[in-house]
Amino acid sequence: MALTLARQKRLHLAFTPTHASWLNQLEIWFGILTRKVVRRGLFASRQELVTKIMSFIASYNQAARPFAWTYTGSPLAA
Repeated sequence: MALTLARQKRLHLAFTPTHASWLNQLEIWFGILTRKVVRRGLFASRQELVTKIMSFIASYNQAARPFAWTYTGSPLAA
């Protein structure tokens, strides 16, 4: 796998701390996908699941906007 990754010129890996998953924008997007498509979904086949996910992606991309960064750097109040 390391050799495959080394050959990719456009792939840049960024590691975020495991305790700060909210920093990972991709993880936020997968959370949206999970809530809107996968969770509580009934799929007759794997292909139906793939079709619904691809449909969601196409629909989502039509209205996609950057996620708004709202963290101020202040710790949460106890």
